Amino acid sequence: MIEEYAVVTSCVNSRVTLEIERRTACSLCGQKRGCGNATWGKLLGHKSHAFEAENSIHANVGDSVVVGIDEHTMLNSVFLLYVLPLLAMLIGAVLADSFLKNEFLVILSAALGLVLGFLWVKRYLTRKNGQYLNTQAYAVILRHAEDVVSDNNNVQITKTTVFNVDVKKS
Repeated sequence: MIEEYAVVTSCVNSRVTLEIERRTACSLCGQKRGCGNATWGKLLGHKSHAFEAENSIHANVGDSVVVGIDEHTMLNSVFLLYVLPLLAMLIGAVLADSFLKNEFLVILSAALGLVLGFLWVKRYLTRKNGQYLNTQAYAVILRHAEDVVSDNNNVQITKTTVFNVDVKKS
């Protein structure tokens, strides 16, 4: 299960709308020196994506939760969106090269194969009424996210909530 942190933005019945919290691997974003990822983010804008999931843990608006996505589902998506169009492009280029022997037509056939591959994937993922299959239903809320703080030595400590209970002694 691939896990990501998300924030609950709205609750309707037993469904919640979630927004992924953007996290960086090296924590250099926003600084002047770094890998350049922050520069691309400023130029292109980091867009947040909202999606729906079943509210099995009864999360409220504003709660930070951990969302899980099945690896098998992710690999199927990668295969459909990347591998199939590239295979169609290669098949188009190889067929054109073996029959036409013209480099310009080979390039055009490769581009046509790529476009046809994307169109086939789009057609495969749509229903008869023209709407996309509900691929967002594969996200599952696993648990509430724990608050994590760092001390001076960069050791992460998990904060736990302690409830004060008044006990009457008899």
